[in-house]
Amino acid sequence: MMHEIRSTQPVEPFHLVLEFNSGEYRIVDIRPFLKGPVFEPLKNERFFKQVKVDRDAGTVVWPGDIDLDPDVLYENSKPYLP
Repeated sequence: MMHEIRSTQPVEPFHLVLEFNSGEYRIVDIRPFLKGPVFEPLKNERFFKQVKVDRDAGTVVWPGDIDLDPDVLYENSKPYLP
């Protein structure tokens, strides 16, 4: 199944609550993905909170064309009850 993200909410430092197209809500810690220069800006909590959903891509994005694969986010997240 291909996962798409419908909505996101930044919570506690460097965690996102994600609503997937399946209707599931999941929480993910993105710190393990912050490797390499392209992700360096995400280490700034203020910048991290600028996260949005790109509906065309079905994933989360930040300014500067930074994004993360929705399938990877799903696989590395845990169920969350809103």
